[in-house]
Amino acid sequence: MKLSRNIVLSCEILAAHKLRTLLSVIGIVVGIATVVLMVSAGRGAEKQILDRIRDMGTNLIVVNAGQTRIVAGRQRQTSVVTTMEIDDAQAVQTQCPSVRAAAPAITKKLAVRWEDENAVTTVIGMMPGGFEIRNIGVLDGRAFDADEERSRRRVAVLGPTAAANLFGRRNPLGLQFRIGRVPFEVIGITESKGMDPNGLDQDDLIIVPLGTAMRRLFNVDHIDTIYVQAREAVLLDRAEGEIRDLLRDRHRLRDRPDDFTIQNQATLLAAERETAQSMTLLIGSVAAISLFVGGIGILAVMLISVRERTREIGLRRALGATRRDIRLQFLLESSMLAGSGGVLGVLTGVSAALAVSWLGYFETIISWPAAVAGFGFSVAVGLIFGIYPAVRAASLEPIEALRAS
Repeated sequence: MKLSRNIVLSCEILAAHKLRTLLSVIGIVVGIATVVLMVSAGRGAEKQILDRIRDMGTNLIVVNAGQTRIVAGRQRQTSVVTTMEIDDAQAVQTQCPSVRAAAPAITKKLAVRWEDENAVTTVIGMMPGGFEIRNIGVLDGRAFDADEERSRRRVAVLGPTAAANLFGRRNPLGLQFRIGRVPFEVIGITESKGMDPNGLDQDDLIIVPLGTAMRRLFNVDHIDTIYVQAREAVLLDRAEGEIRDLLRDRHRLRDRPDDFTIQNQATLLAAERETAQSMTLLIGSVAAISLFVGGIGILAVMLISVRERTREIGLRRALGATRRDIRLQFLLESSMLAGSGGVLGVLTGVSAALAVSWLGYFETIISWPAAVAGFGFSVAVGLIFGIYPAVRAASLEPIEALRAS
């Protein structure tokens, strides 16, 4: 029997039992739709996280005073260290060949006030070069310059969240407010950067000149952070090694452990990609279970079909159909069941991913390779779970099949 005739016959048989056909492919549809939707959501989440890491700065390395660790998903400093100084940042910029620029900084949460409005926000004292290293753009107004840094001017650049919390909808440029008891003038508003990879709002901050922060706000002679920009992305690891060697030498650590922590942007990106891949693998495992359940459904339906069509099989064998023809017939039917489930699953998954993104719940990026792989896997499931029914149907003897009631 020609293949085209087998395909037509399979379609007629499946169409004659619409409800049973639909129920048998539901598991396949759910499995494939889950793969497409979750992989698309995972890719969208991965893109957002990677964009946030890149938004922190270009070719960025962050050196923190003391040892830090991740607690409850956020970076925490385990001890207070006062050995890091402004001169360390200057030495990093001038003595490390792989470093393009370095900017010292100090950070602390402080109370701020304007008229009757009060808030607690992150105050960062930073050198002007830190704006470029950290990719902090100014949306309105301007950033402070080197002259204002040297003269320790009381000027401030606010993040959008800090500005909204303190001034509401009013334009804050030129207004005076207080950090602690010290008055500052608002000279700029930064561009919005959203959440960082640790879930912290990067817009809830106030940036002031480093000298002003150290002398007038914190009353310290040390810093807690150095923002470093490597010359090229491929030099990040080399720059990290140069910085570590230099700081250990300057701090005379010898056999003692580091009194600082270096975070490499490339390491963060690699870690996030690894996490995303692990999540994709988990999603694939869950989807594989759904496909396995769908395959069992197809197996059950095909075994029932073999039993119901025993006389038909005997008649076809008596009219000259070979065992190979019978096997091919049932394999075609099981493959078409799984294939139709795969097509419906891909369409459902893509539609759900687009709807989720359009409604604004979270960003999704359609993974067409995952969709194609899911469809191919569904057809393979149909073939695998259709082998036993096909072999069983082909093994029936024509006379015994015709005698079956």
